[in-house]
Amino acid sequence: MNEQSRRPRQQGKPYRRPKKDPVRMLAFDALRAVDERDAYANLVLPPLLRKAREKGDFDGRDAALATELVYGTLRRQGTYDAVISACVDRPLREVDPPVLDVLSLGAHQLLGTRIPSHAAVSASVELARVVLGDGRAKFVNAVLRKIAQHDLDGWLELVAPPYDDDPEDHLAVVHSHPRWVVSALWDSLGGGRAGIEDLLEADNERPEVTLVARPGRSTAGELLGVLGDENALPGRWSPYAVRLSEGGEPGAIDAVREGRAGVQDEGSQLVALALANAPLDGPDKAWLDGCAGPGGKAAMLAGLAAERGAVLLASEKQPHRAGLVAKALAGNPGPYQVVAADGTRPPWRSGTFDRVLMDVPCTGLGALRRRPEARWRRRPDDLDGFAPLQRGLLRTALDSVRVGGVVGYATCSPHLAETRAVVDDMLKQYGGSAELLDARPLFPGVPALGDGPDVQLWPHLHGTDAMYLALIRRTA
Repeated sequence: MNEQSRRPRQQGKPYRRPKKDPVRMLAFDALRAVDERDAYANLVLPPLLRKAREKGDFDGRDAALATELVYGTLRRQGTYDAVISACVDRPLREVDPPVLDVLSLGAHQLLGTRIPSHAAVSASVELARVVLGDGRAKFVNAVLRKIAQHDLDGWLELVAPPYDDDPEDHLAVVHSHPRWVVSALWDSLGGGRAGIEDLLEADNERPEVTLVARPGRSTAGELLGVLGDENALPGRWSPYAVRLSEGGEPGAIDAVREGRAGVQDEGSQLVALALANAPLDGPDKAWLDGCAGPGGKAAMLAGLAAERGAVLLASEKQPHRAGLVAKALAGNPGPYQVVAADGTRPPWRSGTFDRVLMDVPCTGLGALRRRPEARWRRRPDDLDGFAPLQRGLLRTALDSVRVGGVVGYATCSPHLAETRAVVDDMLKQYGGSAELLDARPLFPGVPALGDGPDVQLWPHLHGTDAMYLALIRRTA
C-alpha cells in the first residue's frame, strides 16, 4: 500500500492521479527537445506526430493543435517571457527550464488561442502534475491564474515600453523578436514603422507549404490536377510552384514520394530561376551549385540545365548533406554530378563554369517563419563567424565562372552584413573584372523589388522567405 492510499481522508481530498493529455505531452516533449538538444521544431515534430498517430493517440485535429502549441509558443516566446516575468517573484533564469516550458505553453493557450481560460489553466496544471510533480504544479497554477487576468493586448500595455520611448524594444516585446534582430531587419528594410511591423507580424504567421514541380520531371499543372482546387493553388510568382491548402500533407502526394516534386519555398525557386535565366555571353553548358545541400535548388537547376543540354555539378561540403543532394537529383532527365567538397578549396579548375549559384551559409534570419526558435539562438557575434566563409565562397564562385559567365550570390538572410556588404567587398577586390547585373527583370511579375540591382524578397511583401540574390558577371 503506498503512502497516498494510507493518507487519512480528513487531511484533504483523496489523491487523484494526473491525467495524461497526449496533445500537450507531445508539445512539451517537442519544446524540451528544442531547448535541451538545440533541435529544430520542424525536424522534431513530424516524427513525434507520426508516432502518436501510429499509437492511435492522435487524429487530424489533435495533430493540428499540437503543431499550433509548439510553433505558437516558440514564435511568441519573447512576449510570453515578458508576461511570465511580470507574474513571478524571481528572474526567469532562476525558473527551471521544464517549468518555463509548461508556463509558456499555458501562456500561449491563454493569450494566443481561443481555448477558454479555465480549460487552458486546467490542462496546463494537469500537464505540470505529470511532468513536474504536484509541488511545482501549484506554482504553475498560481502563475497562470495571474496571466489569465488580462488578454494579450492588456498584457502588452503593461510589459512593452511605449513606442515613443524605445521603438526597437517596444517592437521586440510586442512582436516577439530579439531587439538586435528588430534593429537589423529594420536597417535592411528601411522605411518607417508600418513596414517593420508588417514584416515582424509576417514572421509570426504560419507559412504556407509550397511545392516545386521539378523541371523535366513534373509540372505545376500535374500537381494541381492531382490535388484539386480545394487542396491547392498555383504559386504566386514561380511557374513551378503549387501552394497547399492548410493541413495538406506533402508526403501523401505521389510526385513528392517519387522525388519528381518537393517542398520548396517560392523565394528559393525564384532565386534558382533568376540565375538560370540570366543573360550570358558565350556558351551555356556547365553549371555549378557550390553550396548545394540539402538539394532543393540543385534539383531545380539540374532540370533546367538538362532542358538546354547543360550539365550541373552540385557540390556540398558535408557528406551526409551531399547524400541528400544526390537523393534530390536522382531521376533527373539529364546528366549531373554530385561531389562532397569544400567550396572554399574546390577540386575543379578556375573558369570552368558558365553559371554558378552560391547560396551561402548564413544566420537564417530570412526564414524565421519556418524556424522560429532560430531567432532566440542567434547572436550578433554569429555574423562574425559567417563573414569569412561567405566571402570565401563568393570568391570561389567568381574564380570558378568563366569570363562572360554569371554568378548568383544568395542568402536566406536580409541582414546587410550578409548581403550587400559581402557583395560590395568582393566587387572591390575584383576591381573591374566583375560587375553587378540588374536582377529585377529576372523576377517577372514580382512587385516591390526596390532600387536594385540586387533583389531582396520579403515575407510581408511577397509571401516568401526573405531570400537575397545578387547577380554578378565576370568581365575579365
